[in-house]
Amino acid sequence: MSTTLLPLMINNEQREIKVSHVYCIGYAGRNIEKTMEHIVELEKIGVPRPKEIPTLYPVRRNSLNQTGEIEVLGGQSSGEAEIVLVFGDKEDEVFITVGSDHTDRSLETIDINQSKQICDKPLAQKAWKLKDVIDHWDNLILSSQVKLDGQWKEYQRAKINEIIPLNDIKSFLNKKTVPMKNIVVFSGTVPLLEGFKYGSVFKMSFIDEIQNDEIYAEYSITRLDAEE
Repeated sequence: MSTTLLPLMINNEQREIKVSHVYCIGYAGRNIEKTMEHIVELEKIGVPRPKEIPTLYPVRRNSLNQTGEIEVLGGQSSGEAEIVLVFGDKEDEVFITVGSDHTDRSLETIDINQSKQICDKPLAQKAWKLKDVIDHWDNLILSSQVKLDGQWKEYQRAKINEIIPLNDIKSFLNKKTVPMKNIVVFSGTVPLLEGFKYGSVFKMSFIDEIQNDEIYAEYSITRLDAEE
């Protein structure tokens, strides 16, 4: 099976993790009422309700992007800060970082899976070992901001206890017969503060207040169809 190499800085050591498959988990909110609120929020822009909750979407390996820039078509694509789980060669070799499930919202109204494929999935260059944060998992914070008209706007900020627990994520992957080896899984996001916004730059953070550490990434969004 073909693989790609994902470079990550882990505990000040540069690693390259083999990746054979990439997945996104959608509708992974722990509070079903808030998850339904998100579904209604999506319905308002024309996105149909999912057939199951959570939902698994396979995405292309070459969508992983650590360059700090993505290219898109149209003005209705947006990011979301997500937990990203990276599974290495061994069952206990699991890392965690932050990434963005950047999605074309106009295409999402037609075909959600296609909308996942068309945009790159930016992620940070730094990761933590899962075992180093597992004892305070629910206290980790996801945060994001989007730049609109030259001004940064708060977009998301919440503890990841808003997302289904790690064991539930693993159980869901097992249910879908996903082998937890050499894969990257975008594992859920926290609610938006004020609905979808379409900006020119997106930045995201994974914050560990217990260990006073942070994983940060930022990327610009370049429209290929924009007028010069």
